[in-house]
Amino acid sequence: MKTLVIVTHPNMEASRVNKAWVEELPKHGDVTIHELYKVYPDENIDVSKEQQLVEAHDRIIFQFPLFWYSTPALLKKWFDTVLQYGWAYGPEGAKTAGKEIGVAVSTYGSEESYQPTGSNRFTLQEILRPIEAIAHFISASYLPHFTLNDISNLNDQRLAQSKVDYIQHIKNVKPVVIG
Repeated sequence: MKTLVIVTHPNMEASRVNKAWVEELPKHGDVTIHELYKVYPDENIDVSKEQQLVEAHDRIIFQFPLFWYSTPALLKKWFDTVLQYGWAYGPEGAKTAGKEIGVAVSTYGSEESYQPTGSNRFTLQEILRPIEAIAHFISASYLPHFTLNDISNLNDQRLAQSKVDYIQHIKNVKPVVIG
Protein backbone atom coordinates (compact mmCIF):
# COMPACT_ATOMS: atom_id res chain seq x y z
CA MET A 1 0.00 0.00 0.00
CA LYS A 2 1.43 3.36 -1.04
CA THR A 3 1.11 5.95 1.71
CA LEU A 4 1.26 9.72 1.34
CA VAL A 5 1.91 11.68 4.53
CA ILE A 6 0.92 15.32 4.09
CA VAL A 7 2.75 17.22 6.81
CA THR A 8 1.46 20.66 7.70
CA HIS A 9 3.57 22.41 10.31
CA PRO A 10 4.19 26.15 9.87
CA ASN A 11 7.48 26.03 11.78
CA MET A 12 8.99 22.60 11.25
CA GLU A 13 12.46 23.70 12.35
CA ALA A 14 11.10 24.49 15.82
CA SER A 15 9.08 21.27 15.99
CA ARG A 16 10.24 18.41 18.11
CA VAL A 17 7.48 15.87 17.48
CA ASN A 18 6.48 16.40 13.85
CA LYS A 19 10.12 16.80 12.85
CA ALA A 20 11.03 13.50 14.57
CA TRP A 21 8.13 11.72 12.89
CA VAL A 22 9.14 13.07 9.46
CA GLU A 23 12.73 11.93 9.99
CA GLU A 24 11.56 8.43 11.00
CA LEU A 25 9.08 7.78 8.19
CA PRO A 26 11.54 7.21 5.28
CA LYS A 27 13.15 4.32 7.15
CA HIS A 28 10.00 2.23 6.91
CA GLY A 29 8.85 1.37 3.41
CA ASP A 30 6.71 2.92 0.75
CA VAL A 31 5.91 6.31 2.30
CA THR A 32 5.96 9.64 0.48
CA ILE A 33 6.44 12.66 2.74
CA HIS A 34 4.98 15.91 1.46
CA GLU A 35 5.55 19.01 3.60
CA LEU A 36 3.05 21.66 2.57
CA TYR A 37 4.76 24.68 4.16
CA LYS A 38 8.09 23.65 2.61
CA VAL A 39 6.60 23.11 -0.86
CA TYR A 40 4.33 26.17 -0.69
CA PRO A 41 6.01 28.86 1.44
CA ASP A 42 3.86 31.42 -0.38
CA GLU A 43 0.79 29.22 0.30
CA ASN A 44 -0.12 29.11 -3.42
CA ILE A 45 -1.11 25.47 -3.83
CA ASP A 46 -0.56 23.73 -7.18
CA VAL A 47 -3.90 21.92 -7.36
CA SER A 48 -2.96 19.68 -10.28
CA LYS A 49 0.28 18.55 -8.58
CA GLU A 50 -1.56 17.80 -5.34
CA GLN A 51 -4.28 15.85 -7.11
CA GLN A 52 -1.67 13.77 -8.93
CA LEU A 53 0.02 12.98 -5.60
CA VAL A 54 -3.27 11.85 -4.08
CA GLU A 55 -4.11 9.74 -7.14
CA ALA A 56 -0.72 7.97 -6.89
CA HIS A 57 -1.33 6.80 -3.30
CA ASP A 58 -3.77 4.47 -1.54
CA ARG A 59 -3.55 5.93 1.95
CA ILE A 60 -3.27 9.62 2.86
CA ILE A 61 -2.25 10.63 6.38
CA PHE A 62 -2.58 14.28 7.38
CA GLN A 63 0.09 14.99 10.01
CA PHE A 64 -0.06 18.25 11.96
CA PRO A 65 0.04 19.88 15.39
CA LEU A 66 -3.43 20.72 16.67
CA PHE A 67 -3.94 24.50 16.47
CA TRP A 68 -6.95 26.03 18.19
CA TYR A 69 -8.92 22.78 17.89
CA SER A 70 -8.28 22.59 14.17
CA THR A 71 -5.72 22.09 11.43
CA PRO A 72 -3.07 24.64 10.51
CA ALA A 73 -4.43 27.18 8.00
CA LEU A 74 -2.57 25.77 4.99
CA LEU A 75 -4.14 22.34 5.45
CA LYS A 76 -7.61 23.89 5.51
CA LYS A 77 -6.70 25.72 2.30
CA TRP A 78 -5.49 22.41 0.84
CA PHE A 79 -8.88 20.80 1.54
CA ASP A 80 -10.68 23.79 0.04
CA THR A 81 -8.64 23.94 -3.17
CA VAL A 82 -7.55 20.36 -3.91
CA LEU A 83 -10.73 18.41 -3.17
CA GLN A 84 -12.67 19.85 -6.08
CA TYR A 85 -16.10 19.07 -7.48
CA GLY A 86 -15.66 16.82 -10.50
CA TRP A 87 -12.44 15.38 -9.12
CA ALA A 88 -13.05 14.33 -5.49
CA TYR A 89 -16.86 14.36 -5.50
CA GLY A 90 -19.86 14.94 -7.71
CA PRO A 91 -21.15 12.87 -10.64
CA GLU A 92 -17.73 12.72 -12.34
CA GLY A 93 -15.62 13.02 -9.19
CA ALA A 94 -14.33 9.67 -8.05
CA LYS A 95 -10.56 10.11 -7.83
CA THR A 96 -10.59 9.77 -4.04
CA ALA A 97 -13.13 6.95 -3.87
CA GLY A 98 -11.72 3.94 -2.04
CA LYS A 99 -8.69 5.80 -0.65
CA GLU A 100 -7.94 5.68 3.06
CA ILE A 101 -7.62 8.94 4.98
CA GLY A 102 -6.19 9.35 8.46
CA VAL A 103 -4.76 11.90 10.85
CA ALA A 104 -1.60 12.00 12.97
CA VAL A 105 -1.75 14.84 15.43
CA SER A 106 0.30 16.22 18.29
CA THR A 107 -1.33 18.20 21.09
CA TYR A 108 -0.07 20.45 23.82
CA GLY A 109 -2.82 19.31 26.17
CA SER A 110 -2.90 16.09 28.14
CA GLU A 111 -5.09 13.14 27.21
CA GLU A 112 -7.29 13.96 30.19
CA SER A 113 -7.84 17.51 28.93
CA TYR A 114 -9.44 16.10 25.76
CA GLN A 115 -12.37 14.52 27.56
CA PRO A 116 -15.93 15.82 28.12
CA THR A 117 -14.96 16.62 31.73
CA GLY A 118 -11.49 17.94 30.82
CA SER A 119 -10.38 21.51 30.26
CA ASN A 120 -10.95 21.27 26.49
CA ARG A 121 -14.44 19.72 26.97
CA PHE A 122 -14.24 17.66 23.78
CA THR A 123 -12.51 14.44 22.77
CA LEU A 124 -10.00 14.44 19.94
CA GLN A 125 -12.39 12.25 17.98
CA GLU A 126 -14.97 15.03 18.23
CA ILE A 127 -12.45 17.74 17.35
CA LEU A 128 -11.24 15.76 14.32
CA ARG A 129 -14.78 14.97 13.14
CA PRO A 130 -14.60 17.49 10.23
CA ILE A 131 -11.79 15.46 8.64
CA GLU A 132 -13.81 12.29 9.09
CA ALA A 133 -16.73 14.08 7.41
CA ILE A 134 -14.48 15.10 4.51
CA ALA A 135 -13.36 11.48 4.07
CA HIS A 136 -16.97 10.33 3.99
CA PHE A 137 -18.00 13.08 1.55
CA ILE A 138 -15.26 12.17 -0.93
CA SER A 139 -16.00 8.42 -0.66
CA ALA A 140 -12.78 7.59 1.20
CA SER A 141 -12.46 5.36 4.25
CA TYR A 142 -11.55 7.06 7.51
CA LEU A 143 -8.79 5.65 9.69
CA PRO A 144 -8.62 6.01 13.48
CA HIS A 145 -6.37 8.92 14.38
CA PHE A 146 -2.88 8.69 15.86
CA THR A 147 -2.16 11.13 18.68
CA LEU A 148 0.70 12.19 20.88
CA ASN A 149 -0.65 14.32 23.73
CA ASP A 150 1.03 16.52 26.31
CA ILE A 151 4.03 17.42 24.18
CA SER A 152 4.95 20.20 26.62
CA ASN A 153 6.04 17.44 29.03
CA LEU A 154 7.61 15.15 26.45
CA ASN A 155 10.82 13.36 27.36
CA ASP A 156 13.18 11.61 24.94
CA GLN A 157 11.88 8.14 25.83
CA ARG A 158 8.25 9.07 25.08
CA LEU A 159 9.30 10.75 21.82
CA ALA A 160 11.24 7.64 20.74
CA GLN A 161 8.26 5.41 21.60
CA SER A 162 5.92 7.70 19.66
CA LYS A 163 8.02 7.17 16.52
CA VAL A 164 7.71 3.39 16.87
CA ASP A 165 3.99 3.65 17.59
CA TYR A 166 3.41 6.02 14.66
CA ILE A 167 5.11 3.68 12.18
CA GLN A 168 3.09 0.73 13.49
CA HIS A 169 -0.08 2.79 13.23
CA ILE A 170 0.57 3.79 9.62
CA LYS A 171 1.37 0.20 8.65
CA ASN A 172 -1.44 -1.56 10.53
CA VAL A 173 -4.38 0.79 11.09
CA LYS A 174 -7.72 -0.35 9.66
CA PRO A 175 -10.58 1.90 8.53
CA VAL A 176 -13.38 2.83 10.89
CA VAL A 177 -16.46 0.74 10.11
CA ILE A 178 -19.66 2.69 10.60
CA GLY A 179 -22.93 1.02 11.09
